[in-house]
Amino acid sequence: VQLQASGGGLVQAGDSLRFSCAASGDTFRMRYISWFRQAPGKERSFVAAIKWSGGSTFYADSVKGRFAISGDKAKNTVYLQMNNLRPEDTAVYYCAADPSVIQSNVANRSAYRYWGQGTQVTVSS
Repeated sequence: VQLQASGGGLVQAGDSLRFSCAASGDTFRMRYISWFRQAPGKERSFVAAIKWSGGSTFYADSVKGRFAISGDKAKNTVYLQMNNLRPEDTAVYYCAADPSVIQSNVANRSAYRYWGQGTQVTVSS
């Protein structure tokens, strides 16, 4: 499985951005595709996930109501729409997937073997 992320940038607080994560390879084995982020000096943390079959979504508390994850099966692409960005959202964002991930471990970064390259978001105040 290969994951290609895109869409980062430098924005101001309150702005919006949309990330894309294009998946290729054995994507049919993936139950969930997720986004994580890593701020400077911090551990990589869960942001959002979408169940590829059925479309159920899951969010970290810190982004609920501001971020929305969605998927386009025809394009094998997952999107992360980020609204009302805050300086604390500044981080490198990664998409991730693994066939072993289930709902109970969807937020556990250690469960994922396949990662896209990171894409930087910097939010200025």
